Amino acid sequence: MRYLHLIAPQERFELLSGAEALSTYTFNTGTARHLFCSVCGVKSFYAPRSHPDGYSVNARCLDEGTIEDMAIVRKDGKNWEKTYGRD
Repeated sequence: MRYLHLIAPQERFELLSGAEALSTYTFNTGTARHLFCSVCGVKSFYAPRSHPDGYSVNARCLDEGTIEDMAIVRKDGKNWEKTYGRD
């Protein structure tokens, strides 16, 4: 199953439980903070380099009915810096 990114601004994101089980992984620039469940290994959300003031939530991890509508827009993940205007 693929990660289905749903970008949420920090002020609209609230982790209700499980913070104590999260492990953080960073690499390269250290800007992105990849958060994994230390028990099962799932990455349900993270702070991406492309949107450092928000979170990328894996929409596949949300409870049914949490989101009323969502459009899927395909992006070139290999060249994402060009897509979002970053170096």
